[in-house]
Amino acid sequence: MNRQDFYDGKIFDAYKYFGAHKEGDGIRFITYAPRATKISVIGEFNQWTEEFLTQDEQSGFFSMYSRTAKEGQMYKYRIYGPDGNMAEHCDPYGCEMEMPPRACTIINELKNYQFHDEEWLRKRNDQKNQPLNIYEMHMGSWKMDMEKVDENGENGWYTYDQIGEMLVPYLKENHYTHVELMPLSEHPFYGSWGYQNTGFFAPTKRYGTPQQLMKFVDLLHQADIGVIMDFVPVHFAIDGYGLQKYDGTALYEYDNNDTGESEWGSFNFIHSRREVRCFLQSAANYWIEEYHVDGIRMDAVSRLLYWQGNENRGTNELAIEFLKNMNQGLKERHPDVMLIAEDSTSYPDITKPVKEGGLGFDYKWDLGWMHDTLEYFQTSPEYRTRDYHKLTFSMIYFWNEKYLLEYSHDEVVHGKATILQKMYGNYDDKFPQARAMYMYMIMHPGKKLNFMGNEFGQLREWTEKQEQDWMVLKYPAHDAFHQYMIRLNQIYQDCEALHKDYDHNNFLWLDCHQEERCIYAIGRKEGNTMVAAVFNFSDKVQEDYKVTIAGLWKEQVILNTDWNQYGGSAAEGQDIYKTEKEADTELTITLPKYSGIMFEMKKGN
Repeated sequence: MNRQDFYDGKIFDAYKYFGAHKEGDGIRFITYAPRATKISVIGEFNQWTEEFLTQDEQSGFFSMYSRTAKEGQMYKYRIYGPDGNMAEHCDPYGCEMEMPPRACTIINELKNYQFHDEEWLRKRNDQKNQPLNIYEMHMGSWKMDMEKVDENGENGWYTYDQIGEMLVPYLKENHYTHVELMPLSEHPFYGSWGYQNTGFFAPTKRYGTPQQLMKFVDLLHQADIGVIMDFVPVHFAIDGYGLQKYDGTALYEYDNNDTGESEWGSFNFIHSRREVRCFLQSAANYWIEEYHVDGIRMDAVSRLLYWQGNENRGTNELAIEFLKNMNQGLKERHPDVMLIAEDSTSYPDITKPVKEGGLGFDYKWDLGWMHDTLEYFQTSPEYRTRDYHKLTFSMIYFWNEKYLLEYSHDEVVHGKATILQKMYGNYDDKFPQARAMYMYMIMHPGKKLNFMGNEFGQLREWTEKQEQDWMVLKYPAHDAFHQYMIRLNQIYQDCEALHKDYDHNNFLWLDCHQEERCIYAIGRKEGNTMVAAVFNFSDKVQEDYKVTIAGLWKEQVILNTDWNQYGGSAAEGQDIYKTEKEADTELTITLPKYSGIMFEMKKGN
C-alpha cells in the first residue's frame, strides 16, 4: 500500500494491508494508531501475553510478525494512549470476530472459499432498464429455530448458508430479483439491527463464518438473484473495544460531543480525516470485492450532507467530498454494481454521476412517495377527495432523481404498525386496500423494495427477536393476499413497459382529475405495448367510469384486485368493462370499492 495515498484518502483496499495476514509461515499484524505510545498484541498464539508491535518512524503504522500465530486463532490489541492509559481493542480491519458480547478478532484470510458465480458476474448490471424488485430482510429473524431461542430472543439463528438454501426457492417463487440484507457487519447490540458496528470488515458471527456468508451470496447468484448489502458510513458503536478513541484519542470520531455524538447514541465518523475515508471506502469496496455483493445501500446519507442531518446547520462540505470520491472510486472499480442512497432531503443531484456534478449514486429511496402513499391509505375514505393529489405529487418531482420506491423495515416498527395494518378500517377492508395500493406501487415509476412479511400481510410489527409470522398463511385471507403478491411481482418481472422507469415517454397519467370519485388511471408505454391500470381508492362502487386512451389498442385484463382467488368477489375473466374504438380507445369500467384493474395493451384494434 502506498502510504502517501493512504494519508491522502485515496486507498480502497486498505484491508489487504492492515489487519492480520499470512506472510510466509506466520502472520503479520499491522494497525494504524498515530497517537499511541505503544501497542501490543495478545492472543491464543502467545498465551494472551503481550508482544509489542514496532512503530515505523513515528508514522502511526505499527506492525509485528508472529511465527506462532495461525489462522482461526483469536487476538486483541492493547493500545497505550498518550496519557499512558491502556485499552484493549479488536482489530478495525479484522475479517472475523468472536460471537458478541465477546470481542476478540479471529485471524481469517478469506482464501478458502471458491465462488461459482462467474456467469452471474458477467451479466450483472445496474438494472436501470430491467426489473429491480428487492426483498429487504433481517438475516436473523426471517426464519428461526424457535426451540433454540433464549429469553433475550437470541441464539435461535440459522447459519448464512442454511438461510440461503431456504431463501433461494422462496425468492424465486415470489419473483424477487434481489435481496437487500440489513447490516451484517459485526455489532455488539443485537437490537441495533446492525446499524451500530464494531467490525466493519467482519460479518456478524451470530450467523456463522465469513465463508458461510460467501456461500450464501454464491447460492443466490447461481439462482440469478442479486445481493445488496446495507452499509453504515455515518457512525459506529460506542463500545470501548471498537473504534472509540482507538489510539487513545479521537481518531475515527470527532473530539467534541456537539458533532461527535449521533441521535442514536453512537459516535459520528469524522469524514474530513483522510485515513477515515480510506477505512470507510475500503469497507464498502471489501463487500463487493470479497463477497461479490451487487449493491451497497448507504444508510442515513442526510447525515453526510448536512451537519447532524439538519439542513438548518448547513452542508458538511468535507463529508460530501468524501461521499463523491468514494462513490466515484467504487463505480470506476465496479461499474456494474448499484449504489443506493437512503436520503429524505431535497439535496440536488443525488443520482447524477460525480463527473457531471452529482453525488454518484445509482438510486435514491423515494421517502416522500412512501410517506404520502401510506398517509393516504391510513386516511378515512371520506377525506381522500381532499388528499387526492397526495398520489399525484410524486410525479412532479420524480424526474429529478432515479428513485426507488420502498416499504422498508423502518415502516413496520416502533408503533407505526405493519403495512397491511396501516390500511384504514377493519380487518376485511385492509386486504383489498393493500392489494390496490401494491398495484399502484408496481404501476408507479421507480424500482421496488418491500420488507419481509409485507408480502403475506403480516399484522404484528417486526422485531429482531421473532421470526416472521409464517403461521398466518394458514388463514385464507393471508394466503390469498400472498398469492396476489406473487402474481403481481410476476407481472412486474415479465412486462418490459414496467422497467423503463426513467424514460419520460414511458409514463402518462391517463386520468388524474377524478377528485370526487378517488379514481386514478396510469399508463406505462414501451414501443407498441402498454400496461394500463385504473384504480378506485374510495369506499364506494364506481359505475360506468370512462377513460380514453389515445390511439387504437387491443386490451386484455391481466390482473384485477377483486378476483376471488385473491380474496375479492369476482371470478377471473368476468371483469365488468366494455370497449369502444374509433380514433381512440375508450374503456368503460365498473370498479368495486378499494380496487384496481390492470390491462395489457397492444397497438391495433
